[in-house]
Amino acid sequence: MIASLPMYDRPETAAANDRLWQGVRDRLGYGPEHLTRGGDFWEHWEHPELVLSQTCGLPFRTRLRDRVQFVAAPVFDLPDCPEGHYYSHFVVRADDPRDDPADYADAVLAYNEAVSQSGWAAPQAWAAARGFAFARVMGTGAHVNAARAVAEGRADIAAIDALTWRIIARHEGYAARLRIIARTDPSPAMPYITAITRDPAPIRAALGEALAALSAADRAVLGLSGLAALAPEDYFAVPNPVVPAADLV
Repeated sequence: MIASLPMYDRPETAAANDRLWQGVRDRLGYGPEHLTRGGDFWEHWEHPELVLSQTCGLPFRTRLRDRVQFVAAPVFDLPDCPEGHYYSHFVVRADDPRDDPADYADAVLAYNEAVSQSGWAAPQAWAAARGFAFARVMGTGAHVNAARAVAEGRADIAAIDALTWRIIARHEGYAARLRIIARTDPSPAMPYITAITRDPAPIRAALGEALAALSAADRAVLGLSGLAALAPEDYFAVPNPVVPAADLV
């Protein structure tokens, strides 16, 4: 069996994630002693003995929709956001005078992965609703790399998951060279999943109880306040973006 919480796991959040998993495991009465870290996220998500992981909304509604069981949606501690949803911040260099993402239509958008709701689908959906697309793009492999590419002048704008941005702003020095100019429309927050063969109900209950039992400090570190009453259909209703054939900078 494996469990992983890879979406917001880094040295500054690892201990809080460990305590969350131990709370889930204690209440379930089974599961691996430790979270799996590193490696290919797809191997975690599609593992036949997966107990619990967290994925992104775009992979969930495309490749994973018939391969895993939906457990729950998290409630993130984000202002002006519907429960169980999240949004991305458009970030640019602090010294760039442009204040509207539409002004960056011909600039370089740095994104983490083409399978990312927050870094790719959300900004392109925001642009499409306003009659344009970010056509010059640069894949970076991670939100932290996309933000750094903007700070270093290799790209001009990026859409960073708001919870990830909070962590970057706290712990990455280059964040001081960036500023937020807008946010994307909210979409369902990164879902917790389990193997297709498992009953998600007891896992959902254990996760909710473990979250409630976390210290206020751990909940603040993770930006979590509970679970939302969302269903898989809430994710499947979100349009899928065009996948970039290659970086076009």
